Amino acid sequence: MVKKKFLSHNAMDKIMREIGALRVSDDAKEALAEVLEQKALEISVEAKKFAEHAGRKTITEKDIHLANK
Repeated sequence: MVKKKFLSHNAMDKIMREIGALRVSDDAKEALAEVLEQKALEISVEAKKFAEHAGRKTITEKDIHLANK
């Protein structure tokens, strides 16, 4: 099964250069994308639970912040 990718290597490069990296390997870009995607999925699952508990179908900004705590 192929894992779906959501975040581009270009975006990962921009993030790491923002903090001062001069060069970023493709492996580092891939690793950061995998970590961030996994964390985003975990937060999304929890946020969905908060929305459902509140009787909503829509996940709100508040749900995301609560799920990230």
